[in-house]
Amino acid sequence: MPTEASERTDLDSPLPTPPQLPDRSRRAFVFFGALAATALAPGVARAQRPVRRRPPSADPTEELPAYIARENLAAPAEWTSSIGRLVRRATLGITRDEVALANSKGYQGYLLSQLNYERIDDSATDAFITTKYPYYAYTGDQLFTMDAGTLQRGLQEATIYRAALSKRQLYERMVEFWSDHFNIDYDKVQYLKMLDDRDVIRKNALGKFPALLKASAHSAAMLAYLDQSTSRNTAPNQNYAREVMELHTLGVDGGYTQQDVAELSRVLTGWTIQGRGNFTFNPAIHDWGAKTVLGVTIPAGSPALGQDGVKEGEMMLDVLAKHPSTARFIATKMLRWLLTPTPSDAQVTTIASVYRVTGGDIKSMVRAILNDEWVPASPLKLKRPFHFLVSGLRSAATTVGSTTAINAQLNVLGQPLFTWDTPDGFPDKAEYWAGNILPRWNFGVYLSNLNSADVTVNTSAYLASTPDNAIDLIDQNFFGGELDATTRVALLTYLKGGTFNDTRLRETLSLALSANAFQWY
Repeated sequence: MPTEASERTDLDSPLPTPPQLPDRSRRAFVFFGALAATALAPGVARAQRPVRRRPPSADPTEELPAYIARENLAAPAEWTSSIGRLVRRATLGITRDEVALANSKGYQGYLLSQLNYERIDDSATDAFITTKYPYYAYTGDQLFTMDAGTLQRGLQEATIYRAALSKRQLYERMVEFWSDHFNIDYDKVQYLKMLDDRDVIRKNALGKFPALLKASAHSAAMLAYLDQSTSRNTAPNQNYAREVMELHTLGVDGGYTQQDVAELSRVLTGWTIQGRGNFTFNPAIHDWGAKTVLGVTIPAGSPALGQDGVKEGEMMLDVLAKHPSTARFIATKMLRWLLTPTPSDAQVTTIASVYRVTGGDIKSMVRAILNDEWVPASPLKLKRPFHFLVSGLRSAATTVGSTTAINAQLNVLGQPLFTWDTPDGFPDKAEYWAGNILPRWNFGVYLSNLNSADVTVNTSAYLASTPDNAIDLIDQNFFGGELDATTRVALLTYLKGGTFNDTRLRETLSLALSANAFQWY
């Protein structure tokens, strides 16, 4: 178990529009429906805050089934490999190649290699993004002249491609985590979100939390999204001051008051945007009066201080980053993301201590969470639609030349990227996403039948031998070689129930994507 004394930042040191189902696919689902239906509870979806785009077939009035409400389903008995459990948690989809890589490096070796993501050669992914989406590297002035819809789709498509094809899988998982933690709705800020994704989230996803917090606080997208750019000394806007404490650092029960929110909003007056996406401090609209936030007194200043007035806000960001409540809040949220929906107090205390000792080093916290005692004992987590879609691509697709059509499918599945309109980000709770089983089935059919330059699902390897060998290969590619006996028998029975050809094989692949075992990680 990690301790304060042993946990440092040196990661090299040892560490104790849904498609209509074709007739053949309808036939398959009649055969397989009872087994696949155990994956999710239809008609269940809840959220703490309102949102424009809810998952399909959501009915928040239905009672939650007991197994969803518990949120602590034990992993299948077949998941016996601790390395396999690590791969499921550290990636956006277990695959045969990823398991082989992890086995060759060993548990700690694989984990360290993923944490040291800069050393992983991801040039092929980078080259694709640079070629396909050159505007991802543009300045704010250049992005401003482009069509907002083109930029939004490009950002979404690039995110899907990276998540599916990047060799830096743990990094991509943390990019997704921080994108929700520092959530920004593209519809409100448009091209500024492209800058935020590149210069804030991706730059700091496995860095230091205080640096990430400050980068977000200086992000034009965040300032615009939470109305900080409109805040003035004569009328301070409290939106960002509230959310930076409630959602970004301390947590709703972190010990701040409404008076702290009001005072922090005064501290942050003058933090605004200049030009097309540049942070600036404007002393003319800053409140120079004395302020007290979280017990910290900031003496009155003078407009003569000019740009030095920004130091008030910088100091308070340091106070927030170092606050004990922030350590526990970030530790709890990361544990829920990577390990379990219900972390124990001992687990939270351990990871919070890592935060404090390392100054909020994210790599060290991730490494401590994904230790070889906690991960093998962790309960199942339900894949959100984005995770489900990407894991399907990773398992089924031989080549991916474009994610344009796939991105449209994510809209149908209920999680279009960067469109959650409230600042809490997409929920990471099974009960919220449990209502979109039919769109998942439809996507399984859609993906398994792709065979174009955009996405190729090549069935030749499956058809090269016998139905039994084809199921073995499905087991390796989709389930990491740990497919449960019931699902194996069902898949094999279906595959043998007709002519062993491309059509029957693709139907079987769609059933594998719809199986209960594929919905969880």
